[in-house]
Amino acid sequence: MANLLLKVTGLKVAYGGIQAVKGVDFEVREGELVTLIGSNGAGKTTTMKAITGTLAAADGDIEYLGKSIKGKGSWDLVREGLAMVPEGRGFFTRMTITENLQMGAYIREDKPEIANDIDMVFGIFPRLKERKDQLAGTMSGGEQQMLAMGRALMSRPRVLLLDEPSMGLSPIMVDKIFEVVRDVSARGVTILLVEQNASRALGIADRGYVMESGIVTMNGPAKELLNDPRVRAAYLGE
Repeated sequence: MANLLLKVTGLKVAYGGIQAVKGVDFEVREGELVTLIGSNGAGKTTTMKAITGTLAAADGDIEYLGKSIKGKGSWDLVREGLAMVPEGRGFFTRMTITENLQMGAYIREDKPEIANDIDMVFGIFPRLKERKDQLAGTMSGGEQQMLAMGRALMSRPRVLLLDEPSMGLSPIMVDKIFEVVRDVSARGVTILLVEQNASRALGIADRGYVMESGIVTMNGPAKELLNDPRVRAAYLGE
């Protein structure tokens, strides 16, 4: 069995007096593409923020590579190989595409390899190469999502966390983003994908967890969840 990279146990997170995550357990093994699905407000993004240290956990534990990372800052986690593409993308609008990618590699000291990895990102996202000198803030939503993913890859993550990568995109761009997620996974990057588009996420994932109202209600192989009548009724409109 593959190495256990990320393990979340009994995680609870509160906003003010509201408990958004109520005791979540899940794990991600090396080489897996695991998805957290659920409706808006289920607690998926809150869970991701707790993992990456941008929200404090009220209870429970988060282990990465066998050690607790609860309370660690996101900047430390990037150095340890845990990178996140947040909902809303969060890049530098007044920098060019190339400059944004260079910023993604700020923790690295292997300068010659950084240029090679920029070429690798341009290979995954040819559209970014065409616009490499364009200011990031002038791109379309789909191009911005590509840039956010490319920038995260520049840190050479061992685990890549993706929060709602298809949100707000056109159907054609959604197809492209899921194609890229599958491609990145095939390159050996372990991925935890949070996604409202349950059918697309389960269609490319190895395993899935279903979140409802701050708890995990179902989990299993992605194909089994995709064919489960309860999942199909709740998330696929059947």
